[in-house]
Amino acid sequence: LYCINTAYEIAKYTALCFLDSLLKPAQKPNCTLAKLKRPSSVTMPPTSNEAGDLKSSCELKGWLNKWTNYLKGYQKRWFVLSNGALSYYRNQFEVGQTCRGSINLQGAFIHTEDSCNFVISNGTTTQTFHLKASSEVERQKWVTALELARVRAIREAESDEEEEMKLENALGSIDKNEVHCMTRVLQSKLDDLLTCQDIITKHGSSLQKSLSEVEQISNGADLSAKVRTIHERATLFRITIDAMINACHEYVDYSQSQGCKWIRLLQHEHRQRITLQEQLEQLARQLSALERAAMKEAKDHGEALSSVDNFNEEEYIDADSTMKSSGNLEYSTNSGNLKFREVINKEEEEEEEEEKRNKIDGYRFAVRQSTQDITNLEFSKPKSKEALSQQRRQCIPPKPNVPLNLWSIMKNCIGKELSKIPMPVNTNEPLSMLQRLTEDLEYSSIVDQAAQCGDVYEQMCYVAAFTVSSYSTTTNRTGKPFNPLLGETYELDRTDDLGWRSLCEQVSHHPPAAALHAESQRWKLWQEFTMSSKFRGKYLSIVPLGYSHLEFLESGNYYIWRKVTTVVHNIIVGKLWIDNYGDMTIEEKKHGVKCHLKYIPYSYFSKDTPRKVTGVVTDKDGVVYWVLKGTWDDHMECAKVIGQSEKHSSTDKPVYETMPPKLLWKRNPPLPGAETFYNFTLFAVQLNEEEEGVAPTDSRNRPDQRLMELGNFEDANLEKIRLEEKQRAARKQREIEAEQTISGGREYKGYEPVWFTKHRDPWTGNIIHSFNGKYWEHKSRQDWSDCPDIY
Repeated sequence: LYCINTAYEIAKYTALCFLDSLLKPAQKPNCTLAKLKRPSSVTMPPTSNEAGDLKSSCELKGWLNKWTNYLKGYQKRWFVLSNGALSYYRNQFEVGQTCRGSINLQGAFIHTEDSCNFVISNGTTTQTFHLKASSEVERQKWVTALELARVRAIREAESDEEEEMKLENALGSIDKNEVHCMTRVLQSKLDDLLTCQDIITKHGSSLQKSLSEVEQISNGADLSAKVRTIHERATLFRITIDAMINACHEYVDYSQSQGCKWIRLLQHEHRQRITLQEQLEQLARQLSALERAAMKEAKDHGEALSSVDNFNEEEYIDADSTMKSSGNLEYSTNSGNLKFREVINKEEEEEEEEEKRNKIDGYRFAVRQSTQDITNLEFSKPKSKEALSQQRRQCIPPKPNVPLNLWSIMKNCIGKELSKIPMPVNTNEPLSMLQRLTEDLEYSSIVDQAAQCGDVYEQMCYVAAFTVSSYSTTTNRTGKPFNPLLGETYELDRTDDLGWRSLCEQVSHHPPAAALHAESQRWKLWQEFTMSSKFRGKYLSIVPLGYSHLEFLESGNYYIWRKVTTVVHNIIVGKLWIDNYGDMTIEEKKHGVKCHLKYIPYSYFSKDTPRKVTGVVTDKDGVVYWVLKGTWDDHMECAKVIGQSEKHSSTDKPVYETMPPKLLWKRNPPLPGAETFYNFTLFAVQLNEEEEGVAPTDSRNRPDQRLMELGNFEDANLEKIRLEEKQRAARKQREIEAEQTISGGREYKGYEPVWFTKHRDPWTGNIIHSFNGKYWEHKSRQDWSDCPDIY
């Protein structure tokens, strides 16, 4: 490329010299081909990176008043809007040195409060700016610039994903024909350059000869004829130079475009190769460890069975003995001998024939497909006396054994958000994320019991048990739910048997967020679920960000909590298993009562019961009234504190004297053969059952999810791709409308949910979505005109 650009500069410089000599025929030319020197530097056109640097320059900067705290109030800060982020400094001189804070606008909410005040938040309390402009014009200028930057940031993020997909497609479609075609084009263009070089050399020699003859002529008449000859030959030389310049341009442009493409492909392939190499090394280590463990297990198989039998014996503890609670509290009982049993669960692989017998034990059903390709199941199991007013299904079609090449998709998922991982339906379960959120209400009877409590401390125990029960199915439910489409909804009306009804809607796509509202005659529950998720190759970490709210209508007691972290292990190799860990604080806002729950993370070296949860219920001054203990996959119990002794000498933990413990919650036994239909509980089986009269955006009507439930994985994957492309096209159309509206000086409201309204939570200060109460009225009239077309 250096030689080509050098030839281009030489040709350009030569042409200018000869044109200058032609404009001044009376003077002696002062430059010839023999006197041309090699340029000391070559001026290249701006590269794509330089062009990108120009685009990434500062978009807007200036002074704004930012809310700091109640003592200092609003303080003047220097704000800089650049590269899709809003950053602030104490003054202009700190720019590039000390940034005091910034917000990525890609997933931010921009809310205008009045003529001068506006708020920017990314959904968390630590990333919220309360700002005040000097005037309404200044505020509008900032809001407009922020909206444009937000749209641009979302578009760039999506374009990065599309570029990544193009690279993947390019890698898969590269063959020898493409390489040969590229080399043929380059050789053809290089031949054109060589041809131009020969012609330039020929015309240059003729022109140089004519100029030398002019130097020797003394007669004026002969000079005039020679000048005409020089003009003609100079014109031919100029035409040849132009052809040379054009040929150089074509060669350089084509070489640069192909070079950039191959560089990107090689860099991408290099990254993927390193990732796969690390994963293969990790796989080799784990396989080696598994072989050693299998040999040891086979050797000690007899001892293992006898030791398990010993654990099944009942264990009695005296009333004066101390009961340890997960290392952070201890309590004793004074009501005589209490029996406590600790069950040690050991998972073993069963023979295939035995599994088949368990799958059909106690159930006989027939599958009949309707004209809408929906499966209805009929059972011969006798009905109970408390038969539901609406008969609901008891099972779904079994999961087919469809092989999945996990390695073919793993290399494209490293470091990406969970919601952006392009996974096939083979790794899913036939439920959407909205239905999984609704599944938290499976043990709503605990909330009904809590509503009957007159003591707020005892009521807090039941609320705590309800929060723990939502994790009960995560022990064996490792399938990924379907990512909801923007505007997708899910309603569940169980007023006829459970006494409540709920509605869930996907209210945002960037960042993904879902809002849930459930109501009963005695209580009301709502939550906004957003999360931060990362795939790290070996495990998947999910950190919930939204809050859950529960209000009891008669007493007015109001509870708020946030969920703990969930981690999916053995993503690459081995059996998938899920762990929940972290600290959860449940606050009761009316009386100041609090419950502190601790989810103990699983450890190979710990002697504690796996999946253990402990906690205490305190008043606003920290005095303990109740203690809680249990596991998040089986049960929770509580005991009332009647006294507290000195701290234990060995553990330095407080020891509480309690009443006999009582059971708050016990997990329902699994259905026979549940492993054949995704380990669903009876409540989960009924979530995706077809129901008439629901909104057209309901998850039950989602075609890819329904096809997967019926076992048609191939068509389900095709439908999933179609729905994602349709959603992507709708998003791009909204971006175009947003840019046109903002460019016209008008405010663009963006996408707004149909059944939920965005506002600021008075308790947490976050921007949340609350139920507007219109859904059930529209359902009674079957008026779905406001629903978007998403399927």
